Amino acid sequence: MIRRLHGANGPPTAEDGEIARLPRYAWPLVLIGACLIASPASAQLVRGLGGAIGGLPSTLGGAVGDLRQGVSQTLNDVSSTASEVSHDQLHDLARDHPKTLDLDDNGAAVVRGEVLAISPNPASLDIAARAGFSVVQESRLASLGLDLVTLGAPKGVPARDALRRLRELDPSGRYDLDHLYAGAGSGGGARIVEAGGDQAGGADERIGLLDTGIDRKHPAFAAANIEARGFAPGGVVPAAHGTAVASLIVGQAHGFHGSAPAASLLAGDVYGSGPTGGSAEAIVQGLAWMAESHVRVINVSLVGPPNLTLEAAVRTLVDRGVLIVAPVGNDGPAAPPLYPAAYPGVIAVTGVDRRGKALLEAGRAGHIDFAAPGADLEAAKPGGGFTRVRGTSFAAPIVAGRLASMLDGDDRGSAARAVAALSDQARQAGGVVGRDLAIADQAR
Repeated sequence: MIRRLHGANGPPTAEDGEIARLPRYAWPLVLIGACLIASPASAQLVRGLGGAIGGLPSTLGGAVGDLRQGVSQTLNDVSSTASEVSHDQLHDLARDHPKTLDLDDNGAAVVRGEVLAISPNPASLDIAARAGFSVVQESRLASLGLDLVTLGAPKGVPARDALRRLRELDPSGRYDLDHLYAGAGSGGGARIVEAGGDQAGGADERIGLLDTGIDRKHPAFAAANIEARGFAPGGVVPAAHGTAVASLIVGQAHGFHGSAPAASLLAGDVYGSGPTGGSAEAIVQGLAWMAESHVRVINVSLVGPPNLTLEAAVRTLVDRGVLIVAPVGNDGPAAPPLYPAAYPGVIAVTGVDRRGKALLEAGRAGHIDFAAPGADLEAAKPGGGFTRVRGTSFAAPIVAGRLASMLDGDDRGSAARAVAALSDQARQAGGVVGRDLAIADQAR
């Protein structure tokens, strides 16, 4: 069933004139009906018209690639609150933790004194050793076909300078910094919702989630099948962001259900309890777990800068037909593309309000594939009850759940068909910025 998010009169139509007159900066959108949540309203998904809606190729790379070619949050309190912060505040976080964090040449937060080497050969490691680098950690990520070696920079050398030195000494090697990533949304204004009640249907699929830890004791997860694992110092630490996102996928309570409440959720905590949480290394470790577990849809409601290590892991999974869903971020319409959403093959999601208008703070990059409600939502909060949330972080899990329910196999063709099927669940509803806007009127 669908809970309405548009009030008693239902979602606006072309006659209402609300959606057809999107702001001039807004991307053309296609709205698609969604099963969701705790409000007297129907959730909707929308499809970006960055490319043709019909005639998708049979491979995932083609399906998403033809449609287009990812931090606004981190742990402000590095304990377990997962407070939402902007990209600028991540910059401040690095300055507040000078012993563990640093900045790259573009001002992005990174782990201090470390460089990641991607599948280095013995010659590359020898070059690094002779240049004064030490091996901090070695990880064989067999499920991704990658070896990841964390190199410690010579004492006193900033990470950005260490990276530059390695790239000069070993041009054929693949090196990058250990960037930090964070969620793209905010919460507040708690509202208690009684647990129990409606039990929505859904396919028995498996969905991956990489985020903060989640509060599995929340009543919304009483009937959920959740497996949790930690990939950052401190292990699994329940926090607000991950709890909210998880509830929008598998949560169930009176008057509330996520987009795939019957799914099994593999929840990877990539934050833990320290300031280095949300690192590229932790995210890639989490992706390797998802690959080992044969998860076909992975929600990564995190954003940050491009990173070669993350890119390599994402490319491997996309090439296998895994659907990775990520938000475009909340740094505003003039912000550069954020990752992993901007990587080819990743399903990039933006957010809209209850009238179908793009959130003012949402990214407007040309790689947007879908949009979904990113405002006027309620989601579970640690300790019980529900809270209002806003941001593209909370639009992504709606899309992830819907795509998971549409998979009919475990290959790239199945992924492409799921993407196409989600696009097709729409009817024409008037022109928008030279394109047609489709609004779904179906429920289940």
